[in-house]
Amino acid sequence: MSKLMETRASSINRALDQIGDKWSLLIIGDVMWGIKTFGELLAATGMSRGVLSDRLKWLESIDCLQKRYTDENRRRPTYHLTRKTIDLYDTAMMSLNWERRFYSEPEMDAIQLVHKDCGNIFTPKMACRHCGRDVLAADVEFHDGPGATRDLRKMKVRRRSSKSIRDIPSGRAQYKNLIHLIGDRWTANVIALAFHGLKRFEEFHRELPIATNVLSDRLKFLTQEGVFLAVPYCERPLRFNYALSEKGLALFPFFLALLQWGDTWCGDGSGPPMMLIHTTCGEPLHGEVRCDACDGRILAYRVHQELLPIPAETS
Repeated sequence: MSKLMETRASSINRALDQIGDKWSLLIIGDVMWGIKTFGELLAATGMSRGVLSDRLKWLESIDCLQKRYTDENRRRPTYHLTRKTIDLYDTAMMSLNWERRFYSEPEMDAIQLVHKDCGNIFTPKMACRHCGRDVLAADVEFHDGPGATRDLRKMKVRRRSSKSIRDIPSGRAQYKNLIHLIGDRWTANVIALAFHGLKRFEEFHRELPIATNVLSDRLKFLTQEGVFLAVPYCERPLRFNYALSEKGLALFPFFLALLQWGDTWCGDGSGPPMMLIHTTCGEPLHGEVRCDACDGRILAYRVHQELLPIPAETS
């Protein structure tokens, strides 16, 4: 029987408990690209058959994938996005932005996004629905919402894989560096808590009461990845403040999109646990992904993705 822990209710936590596993995130991304059969997913992800089968069943059980059969081939089902996973498109757009800003990958650089409404190649941006200005982490206040209760969460849903997401064979894994960071829900939880101003080990542990060695490992990992800056505040014993770096702060639009998805799809019926205020305009914040060319709302079915030829490596 899995151990349970009590944490502050959070739509981000609830979302991560459903899809915050690197293989689940990778499968959803590949299905978004049109990879739909078990064999194709097996080849693209490099997972074992058992792991892939387990994640597909899990994603079906939470209505993130739908399995369909054709009359021609009842033994070879295809996997399709549901309305729930289509609503993850905002997180996909913000992931791509972050990846392009901090990494250079030939496969990622070859992707062009075309907004069908204006016909332009565009870069997505996160804007405030009320005032239209770009949303930055420094311009947001957090307040308890009507659903600000407590959640009981499983300490560990499944065993972590030792295989690196960066070694997957797929050339279409647009978000592999982000998945490398957040494909373990405790790491993603720590980043999300940092946006609330938490900086010290004991503060993180108070909100996320996981094993201390696990928390230490995640803080060290995020520092090595350049998401946190570790600044000593005590020499004996040596203690650090963990502050979000530029790279870490740039993750805010992704986490905002994930929070809004969690509000919509992972709630308990009591309302959002948290309300956000955009201090730039003073209004409740609802982020919208928009086209930087026409400022129009970006919707999944109004975007065409073009995959340009990847230049051959020169010796």
